[in-house]
Amino acid sequence: MLSALANLNARIRSNKVLDYFCSTHFWGPVSNFGIPLAAITDIRKDPEIISGQMTGALVVYSAVFMRYSLAVTPKNYLLFACHFINESSQLFQGYRYLQYHHWGGKEIALKAKEAAGEGVAKIEDAASKAASKIKSSAGTN
Repeated sequence: MLSALANLNARIRSNKVLDYFCSTHFWGPVSNFGIPLAAITDIRKDPEIISGQMTGALVVYSAVFMRYSLAVTPKNYLLFACHFINESSQLFQGYRYLQYHHWGGKEIALKAKEAAGEGVAKIEDAASKAASKIKSSAGTN
């Protein structure tokens, strides 16, 4: 059994493509791509839920590992791409966090919600008036 596994391993390692796909240089970045994908999907969410501390930690983390991916031998460009995408998306999330919590975005959002609420109230009032007119005109015929 052990000789069969050793033989399989030798076959995999002799093929450069299979060797790459069976290495941590491939599977590490692939599994790590969940972080930037989550950051990209969070772009559409409300900036109120963004954690400034976590975003800052992920910015530093990605910057360190972008450097690491180019420092190892052989250079791991897939890891670099993963952390470059994460760095970019986290910097954007950081901007959204600062804009919302420190640069007046929260106040603008509250005013917009209030204006939308007033607009909805006007529409509901107009709809109820129209419905009562229809009911009263239908009742008189």
